Amino acid sequence: MAPEESADAARLLPSFERRFLAARTLRSFPWQTVKHPLCVKHPPSVKYARCFLSELIRKHEAVHTEPLDEVYEALAEALMAEEPTQCHRSYLLPSGDSVTLSESTAIISHGTTGLVTWDAALYLAEWAIENPAAFAHRTVLELGSGAGLTGLAICKTCCPSAYVFSDCHTCVLEQLRGNILLNGLSLEPDTADPARHPGRNAYNSESPRVIVAQLDWDVVTAPELAALRPDVIIAADVLYCPETVLSLVRVLQRLSASLKDQQAPDAYIAFTVRNPETCQLFTSELGQAGIPWEAVPHHDQKLFPYEEHSDMAILKLTL
Repeated sequence: MAPEESADAARLLPSFERRFLAARTLRSFPWQTVKHPLCVKHPPSVKYARCFLSELIRKHEAVHTEPLDEVYEALAEALMAEEPTQCHRSYLLPSGDSVTLSESTAIISHGTTGLVTWDAALYLAEWAIENPAAFAHRTVLELGSGAGLTGLAICKTCCPSAYVFSDCHTCVLEQLRGNILLNGLSLEPDTADPARHPGRNAYNSESPRVIVAQLDWDVVTAPELAALRPDVIIAADVLYCPETVLSLVRVLQRLSASLKDQQAPDAYIAFTVRNPETCQLFTSELGQAGIPWEAVPHHDQKLFPYEEHSDMAILKLTL
């Protein structure tokens, strides 16, 4: 390989790795990443592997180049494999570390969309990595954690003192606990009780104390929320219908009222603008609730693969 070709390959591979490990649409097909250690240890969905390898072979044949035997062997394995209900996606962090998630292979399963990672979670994680001071040495409460991508990225890169993952669906919480352990973090022994004050992790002073709390926005009480004592509140891709918007604003109001004895926490809500009317409803309800907000400027770095043409935003609220 000529020096200039080698340099092009060196630039191409990291971008490809990010998209391949996250099981996203690919623009190029370096063969080496199929045997990436993360891919071998935590394989993507069988359907994705089949599509990737088939396209790789077609591209070779289009330029009259014979693919390596290993490519055919890998495709044969994928064709014979059964498609499980769970697969893995891995996201590379600037530190060289990664976040690996076990996710559902279906967008909707068990009556919830919380078993997969949505683009706004990636967008918020990027912003957090670019702004670690917003989370460093602070207690973070995430509403609607889903698969856990944003929280795990913050725990690994932003040095929070404590992190409270929360959701309401039993299957989401079970998968979430598994993903936290998969990424080498320790869970508090009693994660069923959100009223325990989240201080520093007694087991590893270098890692945040991690709690998983079952929080139903419509029934959680002010004392339960107050016991969490968050310094920062985040949520990603939770504005998908008017009913959810109203529930979110109500729980934010309860949080604000329950934390009057401490400095008002900041809240960062990230979302994909799918329906402008839903987003307008959110800002209108915030105004009626007396919760000030401002749009966060778009950040520069794109670390994770998501739809480039998606209209995404982050609002900073002051509770």
